[in-house]
Amino acid sequence: MAAKDDLGRRGEALATEFLRQHGCAVLAQNWRCAQGEIDVIVLDGAETVFVEVKTRSSVTFGHPFEAITAAKLARLRRLAGAWCEANPSLGRQIRIDAISVIAPLGATPQLEHLRRVF
Repeated sequence: MAAKDDLGRRGEALATEFLRQHGCAVLAQNWRCAQGEIDVIVLDGAETVFVEVKTRSSVTFGHPFEAITAAKLARLRRLAGAWCEANPSLGRQIRIDAISVIAPLGATPQLEHLRRVF
């Protein structure tokens, strides 16, 4: 397995735990459909939140949030719609968030949470 994949999984696990610690109930992780995948879906109060997690070991090649393009946000919106269709009782109020994880080897990871990115 590629180190990049391991880093991504570690970032998603850290982001999921961060969301739990901030009072969110995890509904799904790595939810897939024909259109793609949503990293994490949580319930935050009355809102169903679709979370894109971007992880890097450093900012040498840019901040993780820089990888979230307009096309990526449009795809996330379509995926959120697909999830709401599959789970109609849980998707009344939705938002899309992003979490960046900078996780250098042997150092404490840094997480940043942006709400309502789209």
